[in-house]
Amino acid sequence: MTEHLRETSQRRVILEELGKLTSHPTANEIYELVRKRLPRISLGTVYRNLELLSQSGLIQKLEMAGTQKRFDGTIGNHYHIRCIGCGRVDDLRLPAMKSIDEAAADLSDYEILWHKMEFGGFCPDCITPRSKRGEIEILDIKKNIIGRKD
Repeated sequence: MTEHLRETSQRRVILEELGKLTSHPTANEIYELVRKRLPRISLGTVYRNLELLSQSGLIQKLEMAGTQKRFDGTIGNHYHIRCIGCGRVDDLRLPAMKSIDEAAADLSDYEILWHKMEFGGFCPDCITPRSKRGEIEILDIKKNIIGRKD
């Protein structure tokens, strides 16, 4: 743990369970996993500990547009991609772009420490039914979500 956040059995189990996942789970999903090991833990305790762990920099809290908060055990600078069909969130294997930090610093009076970037699209599971739904429905979904007039 960090200097300001003491290690408790609840925090240790939450970190262990989150560390096993690459799915960027919600607090409720983490609660269900942790509850198997700590049956008496409450949902409120899981929520509070996730907030404390993210504030201390031990995990990332992902607050993506239009979705529940999700949590990521990988704390290094990396990008995410969210499916606008089902809400799935994956890591995007794209190297962090230092040039974005430099450009932001050049355009402001800030000392830039980091940036977050979210990509949106359709995951493979949502694209697969495309042939059954037809191209028109996919275009309608895009128009509704991003206001495009294709």
